[in-house]
Amino acid sequence: MSKPVASFWINTALLIGAVATAFPLVWMISVSFMPTGAAGHYPPPLWPEHPTLDNYRTMFERHSAGRYMLNSALVAASVAVISLLFNTMAGYAFAKLKFAGRDKLFRALLGALVIPAQVAMIPLFAIVKELGLVSTYGGVIVPAMASIFGIFLVRQYALSIPEDLLEAARMDGASEWRIFRSIVVPLLKPILITLGILTFLGTWNDFMWPLIVLSDQNLYTLPVALAGLSREYVQDNELMMAGAVITVMPVLILFLALQRYYIAGILAGSVKG
Repeated sequence: MSKPVASFWINTALLIGAVATAFPLVWMISVSFMPTGAAGHYPPPLWPEHPTLDNYRTMFERHSAGRYMLNSALVAASVAVISLLFNTMAGYAFAKLKFAGRDKLFRALLGALVIPAQVAMIPLFAIVKELGLVSTYGGVIVPAMASIFGIFLVRQYALSIPEDLLEAARMDGASEWRIFRSIVVPLLKPILITLGILTFLGTWNDFMWPLIVLSDQNLYTLPVALAGLSREYVQDNELMMAGAVITVMPVLILFLALQRYYIAGILAGSVKG
Protein backbone atom coordinates (compact mmCIF):
# COMPACT_ATOMS: atom_id res chain seq x y z
CA MET A 1 0.00 0.00 0.00
CA SER A 2 1.45 3.36 -1.01
CA LYS A 3 2.06 6.07 1.58
CA PRO A 4 -0.70 8.45 0.29
CA VAL A 5 -3.28 5.62 0.35
CA ALA A 6 -2.23 4.57 3.84
CA SER A 7 -2.42 8.18 5.01
CA PHE A 8 -5.91 8.51 3.51
CA TRP A 9 -7.25 5.47 5.36
CA ILE A 10 -5.63 6.51 8.64
CA ASN A 11 -7.12 9.99 8.40
CA THR A 12 -10.50 8.52 7.47
CA ALA A 13 -10.43 6.23 10.49
CA LEU A 14 -9.45 9.15 12.74
CA LEU A 15 -12.27 11.27 11.28
CA ILE A 16 -14.83 8.51 11.90
CA GLY A 17 -13.56 8.13 15.45
CA ALA A 18 -13.76 11.88 16.03
CA VAL A 19 -17.34 12.03 14.71
CA ALA A 20 -18.38 9.06 16.85
CA THR A 21 -16.83 10.68 19.92
CA ALA A 22 -18.33 14.12 19.32
CA PHE A 23 -21.82 12.97 18.29
CA PRO A 24 -23.20 12.33 21.84
CA LEU A 25 -22.04 15.78 22.95
CA VAL A 26 -23.53 17.48 19.90
CA TRP A 27 -26.83 15.62 20.29
CA MET A 28 -26.94 16.51 24.00
CA ILE A 29 -26.64 20.19 23.10
CA SER A 30 -29.25 19.80 20.36
CA VAL A 31 -31.79 18.13 22.66
CA SER A 32 -31.30 20.85 25.29
CA PHE A 33 -32.83 23.35 22.84
CA MET A 34 -35.88 21.19 22.06
CA PRO A 35 -39.33 21.76 23.58
CA THR A 36 -40.43 19.33 26.29
CA GLY A 37 -41.22 15.91 24.83
CA ALA A 38 -39.69 16.55 21.41
CA ALA A 39 -36.78 14.16 21.94
CA GLY A 40 -39.16 11.30 22.76
CA HIS A 41 -40.40 10.96 19.19
CA TYR A 42 -39.36 7.98 17.08
CA PRO A 43 -37.05 8.23 15.32
CA PRO A 44 -35.53 10.85 17.65
CA PRO A 45 -34.81 14.15 15.87
CA LEU A 46 -31.20 15.20 15.44
CA TRP A 47 -31.93 18.95 15.43
CA PRO A 48 -34.67 21.01 17.12
CA GLU A 49 -37.39 22.12 14.71
CA HIS A 50 -38.31 25.00 16.99
CA PRO A 51 -35.29 25.89 19.16
CA THR A 52 -36.11 27.25 22.59
CA LEU A 53 -34.24 28.43 25.67
CA ASP A 54 -37.05 27.41 28.02
CA ASN A 55 -35.05 24.50 29.47
CA TYR A 56 -32.16 26.77 30.39
CA ARG A 57 -34.52 29.36 31.87
CA THR A 58 -36.11 26.63 33.97
CA MET A 59 -32.72 25.40 35.18
CA PHE A 60 -31.56 28.84 36.28
CA GLU A 61 -34.84 30.38 37.46
CA ARG A 62 -36.57 27.40 39.12
CA HIS A 63 -33.74 25.05 39.99
CA SER A 64 -30.93 27.41 41.05
CA ALA A 65 -28.40 26.21 38.48
CA GLY A 66 -26.44 29.44 38.96
CA ARG A 67 -25.97 28.74 42.67
CA TYR A 68 -24.82 25.18 42.01
CA MET A 69 -22.42 26.37 39.32
CA LEU A 70 -20.86 28.84 41.77
CA ASN A 71 -20.62 26.07 44.38
CA SER A 72 -18.78 23.83 41.91
CA ALA A 73 -16.47 26.66 40.83
CA LEU A 74 -15.64 27.57 44.44
CA VAL A 75 -14.90 23.99 45.48
CA ALA A 76 -12.95 23.10 42.33
CA ALA A 77 -10.84 26.28 42.39
CA SER A 78 -10.10 25.91 46.11
CA VAL A 79 -9.05 22.28 45.75
CA ALA A 80 -6.90 23.06 42.70
CA VAL A 81 -5.02 25.92 44.40
CA ILE A 82 -4.56 24.27 47.81
CA SER A 83 -3.63 20.85 46.45
CA LEU A 84 -1.10 22.42 44.06
CA LEU A 85 0.64 24.02 47.03
CA PHE A 86 0.82 20.84 49.11
CA ASN A 87 1.54 18.50 46.20
CA THR A 88 4.36 20.75 44.98
CA MET A 89 6.02 20.99 48.38
CA ALA A 90 5.69 17.25 49.06
CA GLY A 91 6.79 16.23 45.57
CA TYR A 92 9.88 18.47 45.77
CA ALA A 93 10.73 17.14 49.23
CA PHE A 94 10.55 13.52 48.06
CA ALA A 95 12.67 14.36 45.02
CA LYS A 96 15.41 16.60 46.38
CA LEU A 97 15.43 16.79 50.18
CA LYS A 98 17.07 14.11 52.28
CA PHE A 99 15.29 12.97 55.46
CA ALA A 100 14.98 9.73 57.39
CA GLY A 101 12.60 7.21 55.84
CA ARG A 102 12.05 9.23 52.68
CA ASP A 103 12.18 6.34 50.23
CA LYS A 104 10.19 3.97 52.45
CA LEU A 105 7.49 6.58 52.97
CA PHE A 106 7.29 7.26 49.24
CA ARG A 107 6.98 3.54 48.48
CA ALA A 108 4.18 3.31 51.05
CA LEU A 109 2.38 6.17 49.32
CA LEU A 110 2.72 4.45 45.97
CA GLY A 111 1.35 1.25 47.50
CA ALA A 112 -1.74 3.18 48.61
CA LEU A 113 -2.50 3.98 44.97
CA VAL A 114 -3.78 0.42 44.46
CA ILE A 115 -6.44 0.89 47.17
CA PRO A 116 -9.79 1.89 45.62
CA ALA A 117 -11.00 5.30 46.77
CA GLN A 118 -14.38 3.81 47.73
CA VAL A 119 -12.70 1.65 50.40
CA ALA A 120 -11.46 4.74 52.24
CA MET A 121 -14.74 6.65 52.15
CA ILE A 122 -16.18 5.26 55.38
CA PRO A 123 -13.12 6.02 57.58
CA LEU A 124 -12.67 9.32 55.75
CA PHE A 125 -16.26 10.28 56.47
CA ALA A 126 -15.74 9.39 60.14
CA ILE A 127 -12.71 11.70 60.29
CA VAL A 128 -14.57 14.51 58.53
CA LYS A 129 -17.45 14.09 60.97
CA GLU A 130 -15.11 14.30 63.97
CA LEU A 131 -13.68 17.52 62.55
CA GLY A 132 -17.18 18.95 62.27
CA LEU A 133 -16.91 19.40 58.50
CA VAL A 134 -19.94 17.39 57.41
CA SER A 135 -22.24 19.44 55.17
CA THR A 136 -19.63 22.18 54.71
CA TYR A 137 -17.36 23.12 51.85
CA GLY A 138 -14.46 22.11 54.09
CA GLY A 139 -15.72 18.54 54.09
CA VAL A 140 -15.17 18.42 50.33
CA ILE A 141 -12.00 20.51 50.18
CA VAL A 142 -9.92 19.19 53.10
CA PRO A 143 -9.73 15.52 51.97
CA ALA A 144 -8.55 16.70 48.55
CA MET A 145 -5.83 19.06 49.82
CA ALA A 146 -3.17 16.60 48.61
CA SER A 147 -3.20 13.52 46.43
CA ILE A 148 -0.77 10.65 46.00
CA PHE A 149 -0.97 10.98 42.23
CA GLY A 150 -0.19 14.70 42.42
CA ILE A 151 2.79 14.14 44.72
CA PHE A 152 4.08 11.39 42.43
CA LEU A 153 3.69 13.55 39.31
CA VAL A 154 5.55 16.51 40.82
CA ARG A 155 8.23 14.28 42.32
CA GLN A 156 9.00 12.58 39.01
CA TYR A 157 9.29 15.94 37.27
CA ALA A 158 11.35 17.49 40.09
CA LEU A 159 13.94 14.71 39.80
CA SER A 160 15.13 16.36 36.58
CA ILE A 161 16.15 19.59 38.38
CA PRO A 162 19.98 19.67 38.46
CA GLU A 163 21.47 19.21 41.92
CA ASP A 164 24.25 21.63 41.01
CA LEU A 165 21.71 24.42 40.56
CA LEU A 166 20.28 23.87 44.04
CA GLU A 167 23.71 23.55 45.65
CA ALA A 168 24.86 26.77 44.00
CA ALA A 169 21.85 28.58 45.44
CA ARG A 170 22.59 27.17 48.91
CA MET A 171 26.23 28.28 48.66
CA ASP A 172 25.02 31.77 47.81
CA GLY A 173 23.12 31.79 51.09
CA ALA A 174 19.60 31.20 49.77
CA SER A 175 17.20 29.58 52.23
CA GLU A 176 15.32 26.41 51.33
CA TRP A 177 12.11 28.40 51.09
CA ARG A 178 13.78 30.93 48.74
CA ILE A 179 15.14 28.09 46.60
CA PHE A 180 11.71 26.49 46.44
CA ARG A 181 9.91 29.72 45.60
CA SER A 182 12.39 31.30 43.19
CA ILE A 183 14.01 28.31 41.48
CA VAL A 184 11.96 25.15 41.89
CA VAL A 185 8.44 26.46 41.28
CA PRO A 186 9.31 28.27 38.00
CA LEU A 187 11.05 25.11 36.73
CA LEU A 188 7.98 23.04 37.65
CA LYS A 189 5.53 25.39 35.90
CA PRO A 190 4.65 23.04 32.97
CA ILE A 191 3.73 20.12 35.20
CA LEU A 192 1.96 22.38 37.71
CA ILE A 193 -0.32 23.75 34.99
CA THR A 194 -1.10 20.20 33.88
CA LEU A 195 -1.78 19.05 37.43
CA GLY A 196 -3.92 22.10 38.14
CA ILE A 197 -6.10 21.42 35.09
CA LEU A 198 -6.48 17.74 36.00
CA THR A 199 -7.35 18.59 39.60
CA PHE A 200 -9.90 21.24 38.67
CA LEU A 201 -11.62 18.99 36.13
CA GLY A 202 -11.64 16.02 38.51
CA THR A 203 -13.09 18.06 41.37
CA TRP A 204 -15.72 19.74 39.17
CA ASN A 205 -16.90 16.34 37.90
CA ASP A 206 -16.69 14.56 41.26
CA PHE A 207 -20.03 13.13 42.30
CA MET A 208 -19.64 10.45 44.95
CA TRP A 209 -17.82 12.31 47.73
CA PRO A 210 -19.86 15.56 47.58
CA LEU A 211 -23.00 13.42 47.57
CA ILE A 212 -21.85 11.70 50.77
CA VAL A 213 -20.58 14.70 52.71
CA LEU A 214 -23.03 17.44 51.67
CA SER A 215 -26.53 17.25 53.11
CA ASP A 216 -27.45 20.93 52.72
CA GLN A 217 -29.03 21.37 49.29
CA ASN A 218 -27.74 24.95 49.10
CA LEU A 219 -24.17 23.59 49.10
CA TYR A 220 -24.68 21.02 46.34
CA THR A 221 -22.28 20.99 43.42
CA LEU A 222 -23.64 20.71 39.88
CA PRO A 223 -23.29 16.91 39.46
CA VAL A 224 -25.05 16.25 42.79
CA ALA A 225 -27.81 18.77 42.08
CA LEU A 226 -28.37 17.33 38.60
CA ALA A 227 -28.61 13.80 39.97
CA GLY A 228 -31.23 14.91 42.49
CA LEU A 229 -33.13 16.75 39.79
CA SER A 230 -33.14 13.71 37.51
CA ARG A 231 -35.20 11.73 40.02
CA GLU A 232 -37.92 14.39 39.89
CA TYR A 233 -37.82 14.97 36.12
CA VAL A 234 -36.81 11.53 34.92
CA GLN A 235 -39.06 11.80 31.83
CA ASP A 236 -38.03 15.33 30.90
CA ASN A 237 -35.04 14.50 28.70
CA GLU A 238 -34.77 18.01 27.33
CA LEU A 239 -34.45 19.60 30.78
CA MET A 240 -31.92 16.97 31.86
CA MET A 241 -29.86 17.60 28.76
CA ALA A 242 -29.86 21.33 29.51
CA GLY A 243 -28.58 20.52 32.99
CA ALA A 244 -25.91 18.27 31.51
CA VAL A 245 -24.80 21.04 29.13
CA ILE A 246 -24.54 23.48 32.04
CA THR A 247 -22.43 20.94 33.91
CA VAL A 248 -20.14 19.92 31.05
CA MET A 249 -19.60 23.08 29.01
CA PRO A 250 -17.67 25.21 31.55
CA VAL A 251 -14.97 22.58 32.06
CA LEU A 252 -14.94 21.70 28.36
CA ILE A 253 -14.34 25.34 27.44
CA LEU A 254 -11.68 25.59 30.15
CA PHE A 255 -9.90 22.51 28.86
CA LEU A 256 -10.00 23.68 25.24
CA ALA A 257 -8.66 27.10 26.27
CA LEU A 258 -5.77 25.59 28.25
CA GLN A 259 -5.11 22.45 26.21
CA ARG A 260 -1.83 23.75 24.79
CA TYR A 261 -0.47 24.16 28.33
CA TYR A 262 -1.80 20.75 29.29
CA ILE A 263 -0.21 19.06 26.26
CA ALA A 264 3.06 20.94 26.81
CA GLY A 265 3.19 19.74 30.41
CA ILE A 266 2.49 16.14 29.46
CA LEU A 267 5.13 16.17 26.71
CA ALA A 268 7.69 17.87 28.94
CA GLY A 269 7.03 15.33 31.68
CA SER A 270 7.48 12.44 29.26
CA VAL A 271 10.80 13.82 28.05
CA LYS A 272 12.14 14.67 31.47
CA GLY A 273 10.78 11.50 33.13
